[in-house]
Amino acid sequence: MASRAAVSAALALLVASASAWLHEEFTTEGNVRAGYDARGQQVASIVLDRQSGGAFRSRRRYLYGQFSVQIKLVPGNSAGTVASFYLSSGEGPGHDEIDMEFMGNTTGQPVALNTNVWANGDGKKEQQFYLWFDPAADYHTYTIIWNAKNVIFKVDGLFVRCFTRHADLPYPGAKPMAVHATLWDGSYWATQRGKVKVDWAAAPFVASYRGYSADACVPAGAGRPLACPADTGRWMRRRPSAAERGTLAWAKKNYMRYNYCDDGWRFPKGFPAECSRG
Repeated sequence: MASRAAVSAALALLVASASAWLHEEFTTEGNVRAGYDARGQQVASIVLDRQSGGAFRSRRRYLYGQFSVQIKLVPGNSAGTVASFYLSSGEGPGHDEIDMEFMGNTTGQPVALNTNVWANGDGKKEQQFYLWFDPAADYHTYTIIWNAKNVIFKVDGLFVRCFTRHADLPYPGAKPMAVHATLWDGSYWATQRGKVKVDWAAAPFVASYRGYSADACVPAGAGRPLACPADTGRWMRRRPSAAERGTLAWAKKNYMRYNYCDDGWRFPKGFPAECSRG
C-alpha cells in the first residue's frame, strides 16, 4: 500500500505548474521549442514546415478534470494548418477523445474552432464556431471541463458548447485520457472544405502555448477510487448555469459555422439521438 506521503506527493503533481510545465508534464515529438516570455512564463512553440510538424503529450492520463491553456495561433496565411488542444485515450476503433481544433484560414478571414466528442469510437459530433477575435494577435484561453455529467468547451471563460451525458448513449467516461497539442497539415479538410491548401512558401508556421493547467483526477488502479486534487467539486459537478446557457445560445446564434445536428446530408436516416434531447 502506498504511504500517505507518496499519495500526497502524487496529488500535489496533479495541478501543473504554469511556470515550467512543458518538460515536467509532457513528452514532445517533432519540432517543439521551449522558451519563456517577458513575464517568465514558459512558452511551447510548435513549428510546422514542409518536413515536419510537432506535438506534445502529457505523461499522465486522467479520468475527468479541467484542462486549460493559452494559445497564440499561426499568424497571417494559416490556410490548411490545424492547431489543436485535446484529450485522447489513444488510437484504435474504440477510443475516446475530446477535441478543440483550430482550422486555419487565409489572411484576414476568420479562424474556426472545431469541437468534437468521441466515445468508444463513436464520433461525428462536430460543432464549429468562428472565433470573434484575431487568435494570432495575442494569447487566448481555451478550456475543456470533463466530468461525469457533461463536456464543456470554453473560450476566454465563455461557454461555447456543452455536450451532455445520457445514460443510454456513448459518453467518454471509462477510459483515462492524455492531454495533447499538435500543429499539422490539414489541407484535405481544414480550410473551405479542403479547397485551400497550405502555402508552404509562408512556412514555417508557429503556434505558441503557455499557461497550461490541469486540475484533474488520476486513476489509482482497478477497483480503487480516483486520486483527485482538493476542491474537485468546482468542476466535477459543473453544469452550465442559466446565464451560461445564455452564452451557449449567443455563441450558437452568432458564431456557429457547422452543427452535426443540422447536417441532414450526413445523417440521411436521422440525426443522432442526443440532437433532440438538448
